[in-house]
Amino acid sequence: MATLPVRFLPPIVWLVRLLVGAYPRWIGCAPSAVQRIYFANHTSHMDTVVLWAALPGELRANTRPVAAKDYWDRGGIRGHIARNELNVVMIDRARDDPAADPLEPLREALENGFSLIIFPEGTRTPQRLPGPFRSGIYHLAMAFPAVELIPVYIENLHRSMPKGALLPVPTICTVRFGAPLARIDDEAKESFVERARDAVVALAG
Repeated sequence: MATLPVRFLPPIVWLVRLLVGAYPRWIGCAPSAVQRIYFANHTSHMDTVVLWAALPGELRANTRPVAAKDYWDRGGIRGHIARNELNVVMIDRARDDPAADPLEPLREALENGFSLIIFPEGTRTPQRLPGPFRSGIYHLAMAFPAVELIPVYIENLHRSMPKGALLPVPTICTVRFGAPLARIDDEAKESFVERARDAVVALAG
């Protein structure tokens, strides 16, 4: 399995915990080094960092968040965090080549043994519950049947840094990890995507 060097509480983790807590609650599963896709609700630009920071250090080292290239692939501190701290898998939302497969970078990361953090809504939803999921999670689940699918609910982050905010407001955020989502033989894409969303909603309490 591919690995990155384990570093004890990187500065970005210290900062996230100071500002929003990012307290993990392992409700339906335990931390494990098995390969996983963590899929979560998406309310803030901080979701990526918060979910990654909530993982134990030994799991952060082998877990890559998936994020929009147009936001994260820039110079300055944002680009530094994406490349050197999070090892982000970049998604090109502009898609200059219409024939290009937007999931290819994710497939490559999974083939190389990394776990992923994804946000199946595809965009931020400034509300408590997630909006409709897109089909990318279905295609990844079918292509990599041995990878565990872990639903995650990030609580309260939409209040800390809503759309349009430049700086986060200090608050308390919890990250809830649910039970692995089972695959059902011959399940329709629409049914699978709805079940995946329901698994995240169930963690909202």
